[in-house]
Formats: sequence, C-alpha cells, structure tokens
Amino acid sequence: MKSITWLSALDAPEWFPPLDQALEEPAGLLAAGGDLSPARLVAAYARGIFPWYSPGQPVLWWSPDPRAVLFPEEFHCSRSLARTIRSGEFSVSDDRDFAAVIDGCAAPRAASPGTWITSDMRAAYLELHRLGHAHSVEVWRGGELAGGLYGVRLGEVFFGESMFSRARDASKVALAHLVSMCLRNNVAVIDCQLPSRHLASLGVRCIPRSQFESLLREAAVTIQLLPQH
Repeated sequence: MKSITWLSALDAPEWFPPLDQALEEPAGLLAAGGDLSPARLVAAYARGIFPWYSPGQPVLWWSPDPRAVLFPEEFHCSRSLARTIRSGEFSVSDDRDFAAVIDGCAAPRAASPGTWITSDMRAAYLELHRLGHAHSVEVWRGGELAGGLYGVRLGEVFFGESMFSRARDASKVALAHLVSMCLRNNVAVIDCQLPSRHLASLGVRCIPRSQFESLLREAAVTIQLLPQH
C-alpha cells in the first residue's frame, strides 16, 4: 500500500521519491513538506512534479497520471479567437509585470472564491522570476491589464502554472502568444498539469506520466540555477 512521503527542510532540495510512488487517491499526490526554495522548485519541475496546496496545509507535491499537455503545433486557435487577435483590441507583452500577473491569477473568482497561490507561493515564484526561470505573458487593453499567464521554463519545456482573464478571450490571447513564442524558440511542450474541458477545446490532451517523464529527458530540462544577482 502506498503512503505519502514527508520531506524535511533538511533533505537535499533535489531529492524526491520516484513518481510511481504517487498516490491514487488523492490522484497524483507524491509528497508533502519541504520548502519552496528555488533549488527545490526547479528540481521538482525538472522531474515532473509541482506544488499545489491550500492555506493552512503543508506544501503538497503532485505528479498526476495522466498529464495534461499542449504541444504547441496542436494549439487550436478558433476563428473567433483569430479575429480577436487580428482586431488589435489587445496588446501583449512578456515579463513586463510578473507580479501583477501572479496577483491576477490569485484573485478570487466567481467559481472559486479561494486561492491556492498563498503568500509563500507568490514570494517563491517572484524569486524564480528574478532568477530567470519564471515568466509571464501580459495582455493589455486600453493600458489596463486584462489577462495573462505565468509559468516556469526549463530547457525546452514551459510548465504552465495559472492564467486569468478580466476581459473576454484575454487569457486565450495570452496562451496564443505563448504558443507562438514556443514555436519560435523550440519549446517542445507546454505542461498544463491537469485536464479541463476548457483546455481540451484549445488543443490540450492527456499523455501517460511515463511519456511525460521521457519528454522531460528528451527536452534537456536543466536543474542548474542561474547565478544570483
């Protein structure tokens, strides 16, 4: 019978249990504890693991099977989305205001008034951004932030974390921009973590966790941290 692995802050940041030890219920839960240091976060992503927990819980580490991914060449851009992009209603930027994007993603939503982006998570990803690992896409309308997304790039993989929209199609415009960047920069896959009907409509599909592990190896994901400034 599988049981959850507890990590200590004293454990080497690159140590995680093998992914096949993840629980079936809750599906994909691999470990708990540890910390959100840049070294541990980068090591987790490089192995196909991500943190996801609620306020008051320890850090929970997940590796679901199957895994939701978007291969950039399979992105489905509907005719209406293409028209929106061509209309010039929105302008798009990269890494212009990472903090504002993560705050937009953390804001309460009608369908989910709470947030999993705790203050510790926010601080951890701001630090990853400072180190050059975490990136954002901002979508603007009339000088105001209308939507965006953020995630972590290692090697040829972009690990999507969250996106938000304050205007119709703004988050889809952000994803379309990310897909274009990935195609230009030889990013092989965008990790979407968990499936949803909305993501499926955009071309996201599920693959076995073992295949995702192989993709990470083939995409030359690095766990080397950039020098601190």
